[in-house]
Amino acid sequence: MARAKPTVLILCTGNSCRSHLAEGILRAAAGDILDVQSAGSKPAGYVHPLAIAVMKEIDIDISQHRSKHLNEFLEKQIETVITVCGNADQVCPMFPGQVTRHHWGFDDPAHATGTEQEQLAIFRRVRDEIRARFTAYATERRSAPIA
Repeated sequence: MARAKPTVLILCTGNSCRSHLAEGILRAAAGDILDVQSAGSKPAGYVHPLAIAVMKEIDIDISQHRSKHLNEFLEKQIETVITVCGNADQVCPMFPGQVTRHHWGFDDPAHATGTEQEQLAIFRRVRDEIRARFTAYATERRSAPIA
């Protein structure tokens, strides 16, 4: 019988940008070995349109993602929690069965100002920073011995 894939939960405050960028990237890089989810401590209720746009540029579709509260996951078996903003790290509860926790902070592109092009540049920079870190994490997970 196949074992269930370990669940990685990516947390941010609003669950509108960074956590969805990370979820899409990690799911693309390791979705065959990990169940990747995201949530927020104070969900914004939407996925930022510029986050969807910059992910489309790298052929990852997050247009069907939804903003979720971390409480949706309190009864689930979460193996790893990764916080991508300081506020989420501070309010993050322990989950049943949680083995690992990481905090990798990234700037919040939702606060970008200026023209749409200037905002897109910030979203792209954060996306690329997230892609570098989460792709490396996927590589680490693939090379780790199975417990």
